[in-house]
Amino acid sequence: MGKPTLVILAAGMGSRYGGLKQMDAFTPEGDTIIDFSLYDALQAGFGKIVFIIRKHFEEEFKSKFNKKLQGKIAVDYVYQEVDKVPEAYINPDRVKPWGTGHALLMAKDTVTENFAIINADDFYGREAFIAMAEALRHTDKTSCNFKTMAYLLKNTISDYGYVSRGECQVNDRGFLIDVTERTHIEKRNGGLMRKDKEGNYISIDENTIVSMNFWGFTPRCFDFAETLFLEFLKHNAADLKAEFYLPSIVNAVIQSGEASVEVLKSDARWFGVTYKEDKAVVQENIEALKRANVYPKNLWQL
Repeated sequence: MGKPTLVILAAGMGSRYGGLKQMDAFTPEGDTIIDFSLYDALQAGFGKIVFIIRKHFEEEFKSKFNKKLQGKIAVDYVYQEVDKVPEAYINPDRVKPWGTGHALLMAKDTVTENFAIINADDFYGREAFIAMAEALRHTDKTSCNFKTMAYLLKNTISDYGYVSRGECQVNDRGFLIDVTERTHIEKRNGGLMRKDKEGNYISIDENTIVSMNFWGFTPRCFDFAETLFLEFLKHNAADLKAEFYLPSIVNAVIQSGEASVEVLKSDARWFGVTYKEDKAVVQENIEALKRANVYPKNLWQL
């Protein structure tokens, strides 16, 4: 099989973080979190990078990453904008694009091979990239055999506020049977709690398996996503805050029986930034990895 592609969700505005965290530096050398994902993807054998970004920061973004990747791997860009929907559903009052599921669809005409998709602001660890690349290389691109990388909830929580996670139910064969987007999970009263739709707090087990939006797909996923997004727009076009989430696509195809999602496990350490206060913790973790020679001091030094 050919080399898989890595698609990076980098169109977010970082409202809780206070800026474009996908371009923020986390080391004295100026590394972003994306730099480590790119470095790990190269080591794992990915053959192409596709960035999903917004037009208004295109120039700044390209100036940060193009030079680093030139001559090392093929790079492409696609754009997630509010109006990238069928004309009948364009809402002039909407400010934010339509979520991670909408972002995925932006890559439909660019990605023709098996691919992984990740968040720009999450550090997933090299072992996770190696495991995902290996799985995708051995997957028939005409199949509906998808993948997800599993993490334990307790290892993915911020000390500084609530986070959104995909709560996963896994069967005894290691396949996903359900994923539910929990948009508000936080440390509270010595444990972990999630909010339900009515705003009530409900306890959630710290060892719950969660998705961190590290998925592995074949190109067949675009057909599912397109149909589901149109259905979503029919019911939510007037809602200025409604978002079409990647896990909702996965859940729908699992429930339909048309696709399977294998849960991959790795010992990789995850960390990320939701809030400005998370930055110091990430910086310490990355510095420790550089001291241990997991990463070179200068990632892109020729």
